Amino acid sequence: MKLIIQIPCYNEAGTLAIALSALPREVPGFDKVEWLIIDDGCTDNTVDVARANGVDHVVRHTRNQGLARGFMNGLQACLEHGADVIVNTDADNQYNADDIPLLTQPILDRRADIVVGARPIQTIQHFSPIKKLLQKLGSWVVRVASKTNIPDAPSGFRAISRAAARRLVVFSDYTYTLETIIQAGQKNMAITSVPIRVNGDLRPSRLVKSIPSYIQRSIVTIIRVFVIYRPFRFFGTIGVTLFGIGFLIGLRFLYKWLTSEYGYDGHIQSLILASSLMIIGFHTILVAFVADLLSANRKLLEEVRALTLESRDRPV
Repeated sequence: MKLIIQIPCYNEAGTLAIALSALPREVPGFDKVEWLIIDDGCTDNTVDVARANGVDHVVRHTRNQGLARGFMNGLQACLEHGADVIVNTDADNQYNADDIPLLTQPILDRRADIVVGARPIQTIQHFSPIKKLLQKLGSWVVRVASKTNIPDAPSGFRAISRAAARRLVVFSDYTYTLETIIQAGQKNMAITSVPIRVNGDLRPSRLVKSIPSYIQRSIVTIIRVFVIYRPFRFFGTIGVTLFGIGFLIGLRFLYKWLTSEYGYDGHIQSLILASSLMIIGFHTILVAFVADLLSANRKLLEEVRALTLESRDRPV
């Protein structure tokens, strides 16, 4: 059994050595533990620091492609290097590396495909009250969207089995944390969480540049995942709602017209509004059917991708 610990990096020369010094070379249940970093277009000496501190593999991007793309390319490289389990952590040493055995144990016990480390959010001193509230709210939204029970959805400290890594496909360029949990829930993967510890803050978060920006991007990510994985429900709900409102407005106009003694010739704008809403709603429902067909095709392509990756592991 091989464990590979991957770290996405973008100009992390100042903190990477600290993070690497804490990583284990031996983890219960594994015969071999290797380290891999993703150089996401670094312009400092991050790679030199990584090699000087014993990193086994380096994935290099010629330009910055974002955290989500770096995460996915790291998973692909770990699979190619024969990882049975992949642990993802951060280069700023935010997560306590001594808790890696806690992350991997549910996978070794075959109780989970993905394990997310749940931070003690309420006790983290450098998290502002607003950020704590948003973390709690965001995690609740992800739990509802994914039908999972992950208390700390934005946590990047997680373990992923080889089988799960083959099936994950991240579409967002911003972050992988929310999308992979929602995706795991939609694909019926076994996902769980374990409580983990955190270290002191070494630098400000680069992902959360501002609270409004983080909220906006998180909402866009969640909506986008819904459109991708539940297109019929997403567009169907909008279409039925619009059609229903238009139908009710039309019934009101019809009632007024039938019960008027001299005919109901007022509020013609209600009739126009009702017609417009019903037409838009009907076309949105048609879009829901088309989107569902596209979703079915995407699922087939993802299955082909997973089977292709699996076939590479089989001996010829």
